[in-house]
Amino acid sequence: MTTFPAGEQTHQAVLPQQHALESVRADTPGSRDETAHGHPAVARGTGGEHGRGETGERGTRVRRRHAASTAAAAEAAEKGSGDAPVHQPVHTGGAGAGRVLVLSKDGQPLMPCHPARARALMSGGRAVVARHAPFTIRLKDRTRAGSEVDGVQLRIDPGSRGTGLVLTDDKEEAGPQGTTVMVRRGLVSVELRHRGDRIRLRMRQRAGYRRRRRSANRRYRAPRSANRLRPAGWLPPSQRHRIDTTLSVAARLCRYAPVTEIHVERVAFDIHSIVAGRPLTAAEYRQGTLAGTETRAYLHAKWNRGCAYCGITGVPLNIDHLTPRSRGGSNRLSNLVLACVPCNQAKNNRPVEVFLADRRDRLATILQQVRAPLHDAAAMNATRRQLTAALGALGRPVQAWSGGRTRWNRSAMGLAKTHTLDALCVGRLDHENGDAIVRVPLRVLVAEATGRGSYARTTPDRFGFPRLRRPRTKQHFGYVTGDLVRAAVPTGKWTGTWTGRVSVRARGQHGLTTRAGRFSVSHRHLRLLQRADGYGYTFRPEATRSTFRKIG
Repeated sequence: MTTFPAGEQTHQAVLPQQHALESVRADTPGSRDETAHGHPAVARGTGGEHGRGETGERGTRVRRRHAASTAAAAEAAEKGSGDAPVHQPVHTGGAGAGRVLVLSKDGQPLMPCHPARARALMSGGRAVVARHAPFTIRLKDRTRAGSEVDGVQLRIDPGSRGTGLVLTDDKEEAGPQGTTVMVRRGLVSVELRHRGDRIRLRMRQRAGYRRRRRSANRRYRAPRSANRLRPAGWLPPSQRHRIDTTLSVAARLCRYAPVTEIHVERVAFDIHSIVAGRPLTAAEYRQGTLAGTETRAYLHAKWNRGCAYCGITGVPLNIDHLTPRSRGGSNRLSNLVLACVPCNQAKNNRPVEVFLADRRDRLATILQQVRAPLHDAAAMNATRRQLTAALGALGRPVQAWSGGRTRWNRSAMGLAKTHTLDALCVGRLDHENGDAIVRVPLRVLVAEATGRGSYARTTPDRFGFPRLRRPRTKQHFGYVTGDLVRAAVPTGKWTGTWTGRVSVRARGQHGLTTRAGRFSVSHRHLRLLQRADGYGYTFRPEATRSTFRKIG
């Protein structure tokens, strides 16, 4: 199914549908299974059998694969072959096209369908586009009561910088020797990219502005942070953002797909043991890894009483920051090294990557010895329980699974390491019984959190003082910055039809950002496709391995 490639020049005949969310009476009653998601077609009215590509993996190919596997197993049993695999999965994995979300006439979610089926429904005038990201169609002549809906599962792999969400369809099917196996098919994959790092940077910048205004050219004033009480369960805005955005995307998928269960991976990181680099005893857990040790003595023991940059010993050594304090570095032990006086002065306030740019081997040794920051692990520990509790508010049963089970499923199926593939592997799969993942969506919808603009009414300079005032009105000529629009430019250099995000201007000459570039277009030539929702949407191919072949 050709969805909107944001910024790519499109043709008017790509999506031959009427205006979105159009209310039209039912014209042609079809089968109960309008989405062609594996149910048998009922000959009623003009509805007929499903055409090519509508059944996906549930059609003739699956039955042929079942028959071939069963026949091979029976033949091996007759020959008495002792090395015949008993618990081999019946299905061989494959990577196929992602499904299209479907809504009924009254806006209720139905089973997702194949892109070929969605094209046939739209070209026949029986469906319209309800949403472009994730791509969703709405049937004109079918209600949820007149359709068969089995339900799908939502699987979530949360992360500090990104979260994977996948809609799956788990079905029990006949296996070899009369057994029953569970097969899992990936329907829709979404990768949510958080902006917690940018939020933390903006919070630090705002705090710097406030501190300067309180102290510059004035007598000393004590900070008021101790007077501000925090309620129970309070989280910093950068971490609260991860929960809110994950909940927002999950709620949207539940609104456009018949989600019956939510499976989420909940991982706990032992930061205390990670810092130590070894298993800890009970006393060390209570007292800390550096109990009775000073910072300088610890660094001397860690760097063998030598300079971390040149390796010289027997000279006076200073404590140096790998990332300077002037560039946001902290006083954590992971950011401290020992440096001789000449190296300390030569490095100055430059990052270690710049200082050792001509000595890559030495830089790699230092970065390997210095432990990675634990911001991501700490963020996951702080938000894992609150995320599970927030997902429970969606009204679906929520099950939490360990990260070890996800890793085991991914290794058993031979999948690469991505957030979406991890989300596909969340939950129980009995590999000894023959359970398997038989389909992975080829394309992943990448939803990057961009926010909904700023509340600031002024633009500050680098000192924090107001430089200019921002307009209070954000909507001009019916459009808001970030709306997905289609522009039909009649003349000029950019003649043609373009799809992209709009940046509004009060004079009506809006800016349109496309893959080919950015240009100005009048509001008269724009047509709204989807309102800005705080996310930017792109696509990327799934990082599947060669063990998964391409299927329909």
